[in-house]
Amino acid sequence: MNTYAVLLETFSACVAANDGEGLARLFTPGGTYDDYFFGPHSGRPAIAAMLGRFHEGGEQFRWEFLDPVSDGTLGYARYRFSYRSKVSGSEGRPIAFEGISALRLQGGLIEHYAEVFDRGVAFVQLGFPPGKVARLLEKYAQAQNAQPGFRAHIGR
Repeated sequence: MNTYAVLLETFSACVAANDGEGLARLFTPGGTYDDYFFGPHSGRPAIAAMLGRFHEGGEQFRWEFLDPVSDGTLGYARYRFSYRSKVSGSEGRPIAFEGISALRLQGGLIEHYAEVFDRGVAFVQLGFPPGKVARLLEKYAQAQNAQPGFRAHIGR
């Protein structure tokens, strides 16, 4: 197994074990974990705390990285992610979705982690009513479209 695949395996194990310190050590000291639900968290203490938030809302996490590729500076992988909800009203429900991770690497550590997945799939599995799902997705769409890189796409 190559070092990038080992990094992803360790990442998965830390998430499952709620090992925030272990996850944070996979990042450079000023590294950023840009979570698609919780937003960006920079620095090891913030990354460790964010993982704690994962486990406040869920348990029995499983994260499978598939088809990992890296040139040592950039890395990508498809993934399957699942957990059991602890959110009020959806306790015990299995939540599962697929996504793609993109990592910038520096010296064998993660400088920046980002991901994309269909948030709506997770919201529906959580049992959120359609109006709430729509409001949440509208919020995410507005935030995306407010980014400078989207000006040329939105402003035409």
